Amino acid sequence: MKKTIRKAFKFRLNPNSDQVQKMVEFAGANRFVWNKALAMNLFRLEQKQPLLWYNELAFWLKLWKSSEDYGFLKTVHSQPLQQTLKNLEKAFKDGFDKKQPLKRIPKFKKKGLSDSFRYPQGFKLEQESNKVFLPKIGWVKYRNSRQVIGDVKNMTVSHRGGYWYVSIQTEYEADIKRHSSTSMIGMDMGITRFVTLSDGSYIKPLNSFRKLSKKLAFEQRKLSKKVKFSANWKKQKQIITRLHERIANARLDFLHKTSTNISKSHAMIVVEDLKVRNMSKSAKGSIEVHGKNVKAKSGLNKSILDQGWGMFISFLEYKQAWSGGDVLRVNPQYTSQTCPNCKHVSRDNRKSQRAFACTECGFKANADLAGALNVLARGHRVLACGVETLVSTKKQEPVGSSDTRQLLTA
Repeated sequence: MKKTIRKAFKFRLNPNSDQVQKMVEFAGANRFVWNKALAMNLFRLEQKQPLLWYNELAFWLKLWKSSEDYGFLKTVHSQPLQQTLKNLEKAFKDGFDKKQPLKRIPKFKKKGLSDSFRYPQGFKLEQESNKVFLPKIGWVKYRNSRQVIGDVKNMTVSHRGGYWYVSIQTEYEADIKRHSSTSMIGMDMGITRFVTLSDGSYIKPLNSFRKLSKKLAFEQRKLSKKVKFSANWKKQKQIITRLHERIANARLDFLHKTSTNISKSHAMIVVEDLKVRNMSKSAKGSIEVHGKNVKAKSGLNKSILDQGWGMFISFLEYKQAWSGGDVLRVNPQYTSQTCPNCKHVSRDNRKSQRAFACTECGFKANADLAGALNVLARGHRVLACGVETLVSTKKQEPVGSSDTRQLLTA
């Protein structure tokens, strides 16, 4: 089966001092255009006026370039600025999309946070000489670690942890074959165990933030004692930035390796459809109504966000799509309280975090393993019937995807 594959290849750039200065100017100009256009639209919202979309904002961009106050925008390539306006338009549309309630109105960008700009065209790539051509910046060397596959569609230059990177997005047609495995597995996400599989195996969490939290807190205390924006303050700020990058890189490496191993081993992976953003909300409450168990909930939120559950499931989904497998999401309700043996649902079945003991039939197992077995059983019911009715709530799960049904009938 032919399928369009989109991939991104990220490399670290090795620019000279002049090129670094231009990249800083480009990122600053794109941030300025974003904030300027965003401020205009937010003001129009307050006045209950219609928003300005890309065509109107592009007209304003021409006016800003021709003005004396914002003439510095002329030194920046026009396509990244136009792309910024298109990104803002998409952000506003997503913010008002009723089908995506977790979306929010776009926010202003701060200097030094997520500095980036994108070229939709005009760039060049020479893999043999390890160079990329960025319009108005020139040929820039990069650390070539792997072969870029497919037709290059765009390039995004970003700044992170004191270094500049280029992300090259490509697209190509691939012949997706049937997955090499025929097994189906259920998966339960947890804190003490990162992933527990229904076959009894499990993977311990990395907890990259927890491991470096004390060092990070120590470095942040040192920063608080320095004069803001002084030379020593900037050096200390750079140390903290690199610590954050080290934490993020370790987490990303762990998630990629774990998702790749599971994806290669199983054709069908059943996971809980977790709402991570809702699960990690603060429990502080308000001034009038104080929250309960705030300290314990704060620790739980840190653990959930440190492990990257949402990112992990996203990795599984696209890797399964590339390898001919599939990921099926099922309703997570009562998976930790349902007995996999007799299907008895009770809160008393799980009296501790680790142990599961059914009060009806006496079935005993690790609580995470019991959850994984329940997830697998729900996946079987969804594939067989298209829906699954929960006895306690009488809610139905969505029908499996078209790829899932094809895999079932194959």
